[in-house]
Amino acid sequence: MEGLRSVMEKFAASGWDLISDPAQQWLDGKADRDTLVSAVRQADEECGSCGCELDPLYKRALELL
Repeated sequence: MEGLRSVMEKFAASGWDLISDPAQQWLDGKADRDTLVSAVRQADEECGSCGCELDPLYKRALELL
């Protein structure tokens, strides 16, 4: 299982602004938890079953947050 930091690093490197910006803010210690959770939920809704490597990470991040 991946830890939250590892998941956020993958989100930050994804290049998808919806998730990369809030993830980078979290890594920088500047994130608002509610904003991050909202972004992860939206990303999961929009892309959570497309088959990419991030799909399971959305659910994992929500478990850890």
